[in-house]
Amino acid sequence: MDLLDAYLNRSGEIVGERTAAEQRYDAEVVKWLKKTGKIRKAIRKANEKYPGEALKVSDENVDEVAEHYRYLMQHMEIVRAMGQ
Repeated sequence: MDLLDAYLNRSGEIVGERTAAEQRYDAEVVKWLKKTGKIRKAIRKANEKYPGEALKVSDENVDEVAEHYRYLMQHMEIVRAMGQ
């Protein structure tokens, strides 16, 4: 197994299985996170566009949600750069 395969396997474990609708929602969150740098605004915008996938963010989980989407944003950039 090469380094790319190992990375993709590990990132798949972190991100998990996502439906097409969940992937669109995630992409919307990442888009707004890149634009604003604010996770609550990114979630709010994604919730408006994809209410069926809406996340509820609270003071208790906002840091965990932000960390997940920052990781996902970096992952998407790595995969894009590798041409995957």
